Amino acid sequence: MSRPERVSLQTRDRIAEAVRLTGYTLNQAARSLRQRTARTILVALPDIRNTFFSSILDAIEREACRRGYGVLVVNRFAGDGSVRRLHDYFLSNRADGLLLLDGSVELAQLLVLTGEPANVPLVMACETIAGAPFHSVTTDNAFAAEVATRHLIGLGHIRIGHIRGPANNALTLARETGFGNAMAASGLAVNPQWMFAGGFEMERGLAVAEQFMALDDRPSAVFAANDESAIGFLSGLRRHGVECPRDVSVVGFDDLAVAAHVWPPLTTMRQPRAALGRLAAEALIDLIEGKPRNRVPLHTVLSSGLVVRGSTAPMVAAAATVVPQRRKNTAAAFPL
Repeated sequence: MSRPERVSLQTRDRIAEAVRLTGYTLNQAARSLRQRTARTILVALPDIRNTFFSSILDAIEREACRRGYGVLVVNRFAGDGSVRRLHDYFLSNRADGLLLLDGSVELAQLLVLTGEPANVPLVMACETIAGAPFHSVTTDNAFAAEVATRHLIGLGHIRIGHIRGPANNALTLARETGFGNAMAASGLAVNPQWMFAGGFEMERGLAVAEQFMALDDRPSAVFAANDESAIGFLSGLRRHGVECPRDVSVVGFDDLAVAAHVWPPLTTMRQPRAALGRLAAEALIDLIEGKPRNRVPLHTVLSSGLVVRGSTAPMVAAAATVVPQRRKNTAAAFPL
């Protein structure tokens, strides 16, 4: 049963019928213990609640299944910098390799995990760690952020704000760098008051909307570091009677499924999440199986594309300096 190709099709059919009649099932735990392989990859996420990861996980699962592997998913310790929890999976032979979608892990601890005697195969996806000697699959975050900002500039906006991602996050830095590059290339100054401390959750976008409304001098356009914060921002503005794109244009990042269905539909940068997950899983399983890989870490960078929807408009259609005053509104927080 472990090497079906060694027997004829007729023999296989007879064995399959015997298996069906006896109710035999493979003891995977015993096989893993004997072979010291689990045929399983471990995927570690920074926040399993974030819908950004759904398409990536789907692609990882499909590629792993195609290669005969299962997938375990772990939500990484709510900010705990330790990798002990991950290490436990490999000590107990529950997984053969690690696909890490989180760049906040300490590099020194990952080097312990991947060095002697554990020698855990590891591939990073979505986020990377500076100087990490691992294969990685990412997207062009800085350039994509530059494209998003140039879109706003091309519409005539010169007063542009930015909702940052989480502090000390590689994606936050890359997207902020791209934003700054686009502004500098167009000879536009970045107003520190319009650089909003944010995050990757809708709640952070709601909080930024309150900060935005408290400003006496407001930007006519805002680039958010991800879609969830952009959607929260739109929702918060609607509570105050501020309309997008009439009063302010907004661009997000990721192109989540919901981005096309909020109101107004969100202009955003579409990340190739399915390709990212598939290529990352493929790279990890190749490492597990010892297939030839360059000894120098390979860094695959995928391109993102601008998706223009209704949340951005030319400057002539936006009342950049006249924004409705604050008023109470009991409208739903989700702008569907």
